[in-house]
Formats: sequence, structure tokens, C-alpha cells
Amino acid sequence: MSETMRILEVPRRADPRLIARFAKTATAHLSDSMERLHAAGAELRPMHGGGVLAGPAFTVKTAPGDNLLVHKALDMAKPGDVIVVDAGGYRDHAVIGEIMTRWAARRGLAGIVIWGAIRDSAEIRGGSFPVFACAVTHRGPYKNGPGEINVPVAIAGMPVQPGDIIVGDADGVVAVPLDIADRVLASATAIREKEAVVMQQIEAGTLDRVWVDETLRRKGYGLPQ
Repeated sequence: MSETMRILEVPRRADPRLIARFAKTATAHLSDSMERLHAAGAELRPMHGGGVLAGPAFTVKTAPGDNLLVHKALDMAKPGDVIVVDAGGYRDHAVIGEIMTRWAARRGLAGIVIWGAIRDSAEIRGGSFPVFACAVTHRGPYKNGPGEINVPVAIAGMPVQPGDIIVGDADGVVAVPLDIADRVLASATAIREKEAVVMQQIEAGTLDRVWVDETLRRKGYGLPQ
């Protein structure tokens, strides 16, 4: 058997209650809490009509333009999982379309992230099932392999391990490693609370902007008097 023909299980998944808390947390706050190191690049965009994505990563690494192992992943994944496909960012052949998306939704999966292309974009955009990808094309996939399931992958510059907590919203996608999930969530919550105070100060006209000039002076800028 080839070393690139592995079909594995997710080693561990986060508690659904923790996933539910992440679903209420903005990707921007999560990204800031991880120093932007576990965040996908700007090319990975929401293709659905709206709605938050959150769940454990069920990863697939596939040959560009091929979806044989993606089909297997759709059958293997558990309700609540997020199918995360590293298709190499290849844009010339779609990896999924409306049929696979509907099957994923019917099985209770949380969503699909494709580092590659999709098709049937109007139908996907008209629905609420979360789908993120980097391109749209009418050209369909092959079903030849090779590929692997539940191995480490990279999605738009973002490392993803099977079981990582995937969160996606209108701004993009992040992957939170399980080992630091509690700390990241606590940091993101603190950021949200701090920003809420700033918003209140803006509305009240009491926002203190002195830090801007203080920072410029520390960097050696001469400011007009």
C-alpha cells in the first residue's frame, strides 16, 4: 500500500459545548488571539448565503481537481464535523457542487472548506449550509485519487490538524488547535469585551486617541505642534 493512501479517523474532537462557544466568536478575534498564525489567507471566501461555520476538522488531502477521497470523507464524517479539503488551491476543476453539499447537509455536517474550487455556486449561495472556497468554475472533478483522510493539511497558508476547531464567518476561516482552544477562547472573549467598551466610548464621544501620537513619537516621528 502506498504511503499516500491513508484513511484514518479523527483522533479526538472538542466537546460540543466548547464548539458552541466558538460559534459565537468572531474569526477576527480568534485570529488576533493566535497572532494570525492559524488563519487562512484572504482568497478563502464564504460561498454560501450567510451563516457561521464551527466544528471539528475532518481533513482531506487530495490531488488537485479530484474528489474521490472527498466523497469518502462525506460518508465517514460525524454530524457536526467540518470537511476541510486541501486541493492545492487548484482552480481549474471544482471539487464539490450542489449534490455533495446537499448530501453533507443531510448527514448533519457543519460545513465544508475547500482550498480549491466549487461549482453550482448560485445554488450554494442561495442556501445557508456553510461552504468556503477560493474559486468557482463549471469544470467538474475527476474521481481517480490519490488522496488521504485525516492527515495534517494546509489551507491557504493555514495549518490544520484533524480535530482542530474550524470557525468561519464573513471574514474568512481560522483553525484553533485543540491544545490551546481554551486559552484562545478566553483571549478572544477579552478582546470582544474590550472592543465593546471602545464602541461605547465612540458613541459617548469620550474615546481617548492619545495613544496614536504617543506611538508615533516612540517611533521617531516629528509631529506638528
